[in-house]
Amino acid sequence: MLKNIRIVLINTSHPGNIGSAARAMKTMGLTELYLVDPKLFPHPKAEEMASNAADILVHAHVVPDLETAVADCGLVVGTSTRTRAIPWPLLTPREFAEKARVETANTKVAVIFGREQSGLTNDELQRCHFHIQIPSNPDYSSLNLASAVQVICYELRVASEIEKPVEEAWDYPWANAEQMEGFFEHLRVVMLELDFLKLEAPRQLMARLRRLFYRARPDVMEINILRGILNAVEKNIKK
Repeated sequence: MLKNIRIVLINTSHPGNIGSAARAMKTMGLTELYLVDPKLFPHPKAEEMASNAADILVHAHVVPDLETAVADCGLVVGTSTRTRAIPWPLLTPREFAEKARVETANTKVAVIFGREQSGLTNDELQRCHFHIQIPSNPDYSSLNLASAVQVICYELRVASEIEKPVEEAWDYPWANAEQMEGFFEHLRVVMLELDFLKLEAPRQLMARLRRLFYRARPDVMEINILRGILNAVEKNIKK
């Protein structure tokens, strides 16, 4: 289970937090770390804070953007400390770990952590199937980055030790992030051609459609069907 789970840190500003996150991962048996445009990495402070988890840093993937980090993942979740303007399906860390336990049999899972000061942007959160909120003191709910990583990794570790993971029987794999983004862009283009989507007054339409399709969890065949429908619509528009 754990080898198919990816921890993604976005724009981390302090290299010590990267090292501490790597240490949190290794203590719970996770190994795959992706760093999206870190401010300082590699860096001696990251190695110092990683302690004996330096191997996680050596094998960490440094990528330029979130799209690259999660392109091949079929389940993407983002951590958030606050409720957004458009509500998104929420999971507790324990609920997420149980879901990951089932889904890692057939797909890669990514957990995204945002910047130390500002977290994840709305655009980044809208690329997730679910959001995770760690239960905490409502008067002081901000966790240190490495502490948040530790909580999630702990729950994943506990879930992984259940004797027999339950596998979902399904005929096609879930569409991954790259396939979902291709569909969303195709949908946006067609809605513009239909004059249904107004660039001057979008009214958060694409955000709500993202929420709808991420909640539906389409598989690869279903995405292909949806893209086929959009292709047919485009042909008829040209006629």
